[in-house]
Amino acid sequence: MELNYKTFGQGDPIIILHGLFGTLDNWQTIAKQLAEQYSVFIIDQRNHGRSPHTEDHSYQLMADDLFEFMSNHWIYGAHVIGHSMGGKTAMKFALEYPEQVNKLIVVDMGIKANEGGHETIFEAMFDLDLDHLESRTIADEQLKTRIDEYGTRQFLLKNLTRKKKGGYEWKMNLPVLHQNYAEILSAIEGNSTFDHPTLFLRGGKSDYILDEDFEDIQSLFPDSQLATIQEAGHWVHAEAPKQFMEVVLDFLNR
Repeated sequence: MELNYKTFGQGDPIIILHGLFGTLDNWQTIAKQLAEQYSVFIIDQRNHGRSPHTEDHSYQLMADDLFEFMSNHWIYGAHVIGHSMGGKTAMKFALEYPEQVNKLIVVDMGIKANEGGHETIFEAMFDLDLDHLESRTIADEQLKTRIDEYGTRQFLLKNLTRKKKGGYEWKMNLPVLHQNYAEILSAIEGNSTFDHPTLFLRGGKSDYILDEDFEDIQSLFPDSQLATIQEAGHWVHAEAPKQFMEVVLDFLNR
């Protein structure tokens, strides 16, 4: 599994994992800022971006992908940051390969199973006639009939890439992500704990981590703390980048 990646900077390594429908490009701005102090790797997870498309998609597989990536790049210990689905991958990786993780940062995601909410998005993307699509503007107009939020549509449209013979295609493996959506929503479980310092960083306008969830989180991540950026929603790093960087660097540099 040769995962697509970009790297910036020098120093102790940080690996960043994006969320569902995302790509490494979603984290490039943050990565370049962190690269002033660290060696930063941003990765396309399987079935996303320019990484391989497979018939299978699970947190165990994505954790194993990350272990293989680190081994191939001679990384024997890193700080790991994961957002949303990438946060669950990061947690699974830390529980399975604790010796590989120095500090763990999970952005707006807990260990519990999540409710749905992407069904309309899946339907809207499947309904696009990509082979005859003429432009991203037309794609946006068609998505708008089902997806009101401009930011969500622009996020999804970053996944469209033009084909040489005309039309477009998704960078993500949309059918497999849809088939494995229940797995993506599933809880993170473990037979052991991850005892290294861990930060759960949530948006105050998001409900992915509730106050009452933290006791269960600490059952798997006992050396964890919870921080909240009140003005941000689920996309904490994009909605409040300055505050996000301050909290993250304070945690990493302790």
